[in-house]
Amino acid sequence: MGLFSFIKEAGEKLFGGKEAQASAAAAPTQAELDARAGRAIETYIAAQNLGVSDLRVAFEGPEGKVTVTGTAPTQTVKEKVTLCCGNVASVTSVDNQMAVTHPEPEAQYHDVVRGDTLSAIAKKFYGDANKYPVIFEANKPMLSHPDKIYPGQKLRIPPLAS
Repeated sequence: MGLFSFIKEAGEKLFGGKEAQASAAAAPTQAELDARAGRAIETYIAAQNLGVSDLRVAFEGPEGKVTVTGTAPTQTVKEKVTLCCGNVASVTSVDNQMAVTHPEPEAQYHDVVRGDTLSAIAKKFYGDANKYPVIFEANKPMLSHPDKIYPGQKLRIPPLAS
């Protein structure tokens, strides 16, 4: 699957912010901050109920890199884990080293830009704007509504079933 790049400022705000300001007095080390961020991402992935086992997330703050290991039941779940990690603020790249129990074809990816809609993305990849539910379903539970995509977000574009 390789290393995936993401936009650092886009995504879920899982760590930093008020917590970082409140702990400034204690001045945590970079290793402590990285460990907290890794745990926050693990918790976020677990909350998605994707069925991942032996999940481990390592975060390297200065580089914004996440390395994730464990076992995914399908290629689809592995790809969703990549998106969970990458669509978090402060993450710039994801190295997904997870094993897959039941391999299947890999999906393509699309970086959302201003003005994008799922219909327009479906038209681009599938030639049919009415196929947008395929993309929406492929990105659930990270997407809660087809109209709630934002610039900088990376979406899975699965191959169409034959």
